[in-house]
Order: sequence, then structure tokens, then C-alpha cells
Amino acid sequence: MDSDGQRVTEAPLMDDAQSGDGSMRAIVQDAYGSADVLRLARIPKPEPKANEVLIRVHAAGMDHGTWHLTTGKPYLLRLVFGLRKPKNPVPGLDVAGTVAAVGSAVTRFRPGDEVFGFGRGSYAQYTVALEDKLAHKPGNLSFEQAAVVPVSASTALQGLRAGGITAGQKVLILGASGGVGSYAVQLAKASGLEVTGACSTSKMDLVRALGADHVIDYTREDFADGTRKYEVILDLAGNPTLARLRRALTPSGTAVVAGGEEGGPWTGGIGRQFRALALSPFISQKLTMLAAREGSEDLEYLAGLLDAGTLTPAIDRTYPLHQVPDAMRYFDAGNARGKIAVTL
Repeated sequence: MDSDGQRVTEAPLMDDAQSGDGSMRAIVQDAYGSADVLRLARIPKPEPKANEVLIRVHAAGMDHGTWHLTTGKPYLLRLVFGLRKPKNPVPGLDVAGTVAAVGSAVTRFRPGDEVFGFGRGSYAQYTVALEDKLAHKPGNLSFEQAAVVPVSASTALQGLRAGGITAGQKVLILGASGGVGSYAVQLAKASGLEVTGACSTSKMDLVRALGADHVIDYTREDFADGTRKYEVILDLAGNPTLARLRRALTPSGTAVVAGGEEGGPWTGGIGRQFRALALSPFISQKLTMLAAREGSEDLEYLAGLLDAGTLTPAIDRTYPLHQVPDAMRYFDAGNARGKIAVTL
């Protein structure tokens, strides 16, 4: 048993139907740390509460939020998610699967429905999710494609909204080849913006394929050299200083600071975001931060774009459940072009 008294055993690679004891296979972690803390185990299948849906997981996604909860960094997050280890030992946020059961208060879904959204521990054969954090899966998407949408696409959508975008504006997306960035490029183009994406040399072809009008190789070019100005900057990667962001903005432009994984161990990129908020009232430009929200309204909007072919998930690699530690190592190395999916 773990320290909370929950029975956890090492899991053979069998389907849950073979166990006959109400258990399931899941990736678990007993402490914060690198991918080495993740292991495959057999734990009890969750039960949905009144407003929850039990999902038979077909695929899950990997994102920075899951990385943060695995590593426990920045330390500030531990005040919410657990001081010494995660309160929920099963990582994973993005999910796509089939409804297995619903709580007594659920009205939007029924068993057999194909759904995608925000789960609570999706690196498992089953997970539960609040009804208002799910939407019906677009029929033209595979479960793997749907599973990599919720966290990253919602963050991209909310980031562009925070920038107050209007058609015809010039927008710069830093980290355009990543999970959030790959959706931000497509959403910006669909909104009628002139899009410049910044990424590394090896990922420039991906960003072009996503529809960017211009691509900057950040290893060779400086987006803040003063030659180009943007009405909106969506800062998803690289930790540029606020001064550099301001040099690339028009006098009344807006920078949305949503990324930054390289800050101090206590606050990480959060510190830079708060500094942006503190400076913004004293300058003509607007500097703001993004705290993404999880909800079905954005999922349903995104589902419409996905169904119409306006938005397409960019999946770099897929890994089976037992290889989640390898997927996390690949993600942590910064190699991913778009998203990583986990399949069951």
C-alpha cells in the first residue's frame, strides 16, 4: 500500500477485464521528480461522483501542466497539489475515450458516448472528469488526435483572446512549434491575423506547414532587433525578458506572457508573469499573463473548428501506456514537434 493506504501493485501488461477484481492499469508516482518516478501499477478503478463521468481511456496527451505536476516544480505549485507528493498519484490531464458510466446529476452524456476533455489522472485505463470539462469528440478525429487537443488548444485560444486580437493585426508567437504554439498558429490564421512564428531550425518546416506567414529561426535571428513590430505577442517559450518583448511590440501592443519553464525553482515562470502585471499600468503597452481555464465551452468551440478542418492536431509521436516515462523524457528534452499522445 502507499502512504495513503491505497493498494498499489506492480501491473502486468493485461487488460482490466482479465483482472476480475475492479482494478486497472495506471501510471503512478509516489514522489515528485524526473520521469524515473513514473511506474506502471495496478490500482482500484475510480468511481464517478454525482457530477462526474467515468471514461474508458483510449488516448491521453502530454503537456507542460503534467510535466509540472510530475516534477513538482515550481515549488509554489506544491501548496495546491501536495507538499511531498501529488495528492493524485496518477498523472495526465488530456483525455479522449468512451463514457463507461455517469454520475446521478450528469445530463449531457451517457454510456457509449465518445468524449474528449480534461481528466483527473488520464494515464490509466479509466479516469473520471467533471461533466463541465468534457465535450463530444468530433467524429472526424481519432482518439489520439482528440486527446492532444484540450489543454494546449484551450490555452492557445485563451491566450489569443487575452491579446485582444482583431483581423489584420500582426502577431508573433514564440514557441510556435510546441503543443500550445502549434494550435496558436492555426487559430491566429483562422482569425485573419498575419502570423510570425518563432522556433528552432529543425522545426521551421512544421510551423510553415501550420500556416504561419513568416517563420523566425530563434537560433539565428533576434525577434527583438527592432526591424519588426507586432500588435500582439504570445510568449509561450524561451523566457525573453520583458524589455525584449517590449522592443518587439508596437507602442500600444499587447504581450501575453504564458510560458517560461526556466525561472527559479520556487516560482518558475510565474515570477516573470507577475512582474509583467506589475509593470503594465505604468507603460503604454499592455503586458498580461495567462492562467488557462478548463471548460466545456471552449472545447465545444474547438470541436467545431476541428470538425470543419480549420484546426488540425500536430502529433509528433505516440507511446503506449507503459512507455509514459520514455514519453516524458522525450518531452522534457524539448524534441517534440507539436504534441505527444499516449495510447491504451
